[in-house]
Amino acid sequence: MVSAPCGVAVRDRLKHLTPQDEGVLRAVGAHQGTLASGDLKTRCANGLEHSADTWAARKRELTGVSSSRIAGAITKATHDQWALARRCQAAHIQKLDAGIRTLRHRLSLPLGEKGTKREAGGYRSKNEWFRKSRRLAMLEERHTAAVAEWQAGRVRVVRGGKRLLNTRHHLTQAGLTEDRWRERWEAERWFLAADGESGKRFGNETIRVTPDGEVSIKLPAPLAHLANTRHGRYTLTARVGFAHRGAEWADRITANRAVAYRIHLDTGRGRWYLTASWQRPVIQTIPLETARARGMIGVDTNADHFAAYRLDRHGNPVGGPHRFFYDLSGSAGHRDAQIRHALTRLINWAGRVGVGAIGIEDLDFATEKTREKHGRRKRFRQLISGIPTGKLKARLVSMAAEQGLSVVAVDPAYTSLWGAQHWQKPLTTPRRKMSRHDAAGIAIGRRALGHPVRRRTAPPPHDRSDRAGHRTAQAEPGNRGREGTRPPTTDRPPGGPPPNGKRKREPSASNTVRDAPSTHQWVQDPLMRTG
Repeated sequence: MVSAPCGVAVRDRLKHLTPQDEGVLRAVGAHQGTLASGDLKTRCANGLEHSADTWAARKRELTGVSSSRIAGAITKATHDQWALARRCQAAHIQKLDAGIRTLRHRLSLPLGEKGTKREAGGYRSKNEWFRKSRRLAMLEERHTAAVAEWQAGRVRVVRGGKRLLNTRHHLTQAGLTEDRWRERWEAERWFLAADGESGKRFGNETIRVTPDGEVSIKLPAPLAHLANTRHGRYTLTARVGFAHRGAEWADRITANRAVAYRIHLDTGRGRWYLTASWQRPVIQTIPLETARARGMIGVDTNADHFAAYRLDRHGNPVGGPHRFFYDLSGSAGHRDAQIRHALTRLINWAGRVGVGAIGIEDLDFATEKTREKHGRRKRFRQLISGIPTGKLKARLVSMAAEQGLSVVAVDPAYTSLWGAQHWQKPLTTPRRKMSRHDAAGIAIGRRALGHPVRRRTAPPPHDRSDRAGHRTAQAEPGNRGREGTRPPTTDRPPGGPPPNGKRKREPSASNTVRDAPSTHQWVQDPLMRTG
């Protein structure tokens, strides 16, 4: 069972801002962004020597030029960013390890040796072998440098994003001018965020939003002269009203429960947005048997669609296959919208049919996207790299929780293979076309229900009746030993030898000539004397 989400975030646009409002927001964002950059530099310089004392010293320095709440938000964001860079560094080292192991294995094999399903074979020519040996030396050098940085606690972080930084050298390809890029770069490095505080007025003292949508900001000490209200606060002319989860947000701020806010500028559209986020209490996940009680929908994730099939609680397919298509080309926003729309259609269909859970594959292509494993298969590498497995699972879990649906993650091993082998052909009819992906959805749903994926053939009856027992393809969840298919009993021609060369039962000796088989030839022993 996949745990339900523990956080909520909603966003609304800040409309009808005056030039003075925008000037204040830009000044506050630039000032606090400079403080955040300096704090991140100090944190990276500390490395593994970071402690509670160094944290307190950094926070005291920031408090003098801002406020205690802003200083706490900046240091917390700095620690989160440093921890993320540390995790990415560890993942990079693991990827280098996998590439080095693969190259060493393939270089140790003779030229032209064929590989297996689990391991690649040798290289095809001496030229390729030489180039891969050079790449192995390069990866080993990178691995040594990465391990040294890891042990020293040194990370590399770019506030604003490394991709946007590299775009500065390719403005023509990106379709940007230097001024537009500079505006976007500065906006990404601003810091206009505040953590929530339970017990404070409306759940946040730094960025406060009243129930009627009025937004006010606590200005830092150097910018206190820009305040237009009491206590060094600036009130914006824009009003916000969250259409999505607005009632839940209003309940929290009315009870003075913590709500975090973030203000950011979309330079492409020239619009300001306010994002509100808060934590939810941990919800106890329902038992797996309860989620299986009303059936399951098995979903097979593909490069351009979801292949879904409904199954009852016994694992029997119900109805026909359903496909929910999406397009993963274009910008990141377009891809995210396509995934969201496809999941919306899937969840709405699950609600109409009345199932209690959705079964998905626990996909992770981290070890499958390496250049060393699929060097020539560029199309395949692009295919698996384009499937947003992490974002897909996060989206599905959060959206399904709102509709009261549970999500069951299963092992993806052999789902496509066994689904096509055992379910594609039996369910194909003149009016129902089954694909390999549809059959994989059935395999995923059966595995989520706890049933075996592979079907069992019925034993041969003694006659036309069912005295041998009505044994269909359904097997009990616990009987894993009977999961395999049964070979037909008539697997050899009449009178031919058994397939394994052994008889299941030794023939008995014939007492009379009449009992002997007709093909037997009698030979007279020449040494036998007859009277």
